[in-house]
Amino acid sequence: MNQAVREMLAQYKIKSVDEAQNALKEIIQEIALLGLHRANFFEKAAFYGGTALRILYQLPRYSEDLDFTLFKKKTNFSLKPYFSAVEKELESFGFQIHIEPIDKKNESNVESAFIKANTQMHFLKIEALKSFAQITQSNAKLKIKFEVDTEPVTNFEFETRYLLVPTSFPIISLKKPDLFAGKLHALLYRKWKNRIKGRDYYDFIWYLKNKIPVRLNYLREKAIQSGHAKPGDLQTTIQLKTALVDLFISTDFEGAKKDIRAFIRDESEIEVWSKDFFVQITDKIQVE
Repeated sequence: MNQAVREMLAQYKIKSVDEAQNALKEIIQEIALLGLHRANFFEKAAFYGGTALRILYQLPRYSEDLDFTLFKKKTNFSLKPYFSAVEKELESFGFQIHIEPIDKKNESNVESAFIKANTQMHFLKIEALKSFAQITQSNAKLKIKFEVDTEPVTNFEFETRYLLVPTSFPIISLKKPDLFAGKLHALLYRKWKNRIKGRDYYDFIWYLKNKIPVRLNYLREKAIQSGHAKPGDLQTTIQLKTALVDLFISTDFEGAKKDIRAFIRDESEIEVWSKDFFVQITDKIQVE
């Protein structure tokens, strides 16, 4: 395996197969971002979501997807022209992957694809991960979804951030108050059929710990666009706090804990999770 990949992997303290998979996935994410940069993707789109927070701002949990928003609406935007650049970049670092577009079954403003790789094969190729190959099924697939919002709310602010691995390169990202707004939109309005997404709750705490304000105007416009709010909603801090408290009162926090466990190292972080805990910390939210 490529020397740069070995050096990237050396930054992780891997003790389980889940941690090995998460580390491998994160390295692939970073190399994919490099491929997108080389293809001038960031002239058209900005990085956001949990993986942006993890890779650019050191969120202490793993994240699965690569999420982007266009700078302006383009309904005929396609990810396919960027596939070859991402595949070429990953192959140059020793990864054998393929990218599959996700066909839209319904009208959607999201363009999506999966980066896929055989997990066991890559464990065998990387000396530090070989011990996990024998406890991984031969057909196990590592999957990374990447999505682009092609009809975005565009009143966000963005900035240039730099990665140093696998080499030094720039990425255009939403600023943290807008990232927080996007997270709150997911927290308040994302509905999952079978499970609650505890990762959203974990990230909420991270923003509060780091005293990052939310750009309320961006959140409101996103909620209006998605059909979850009217123009008079989310105008004030009180309205936002009320919406969050209502959510937390009805949340299944045992389900939220179950979801987040695979993405964190220290489960003691989530022992305190409860309705009362989240209701109380909501008072710390700041609005920009």
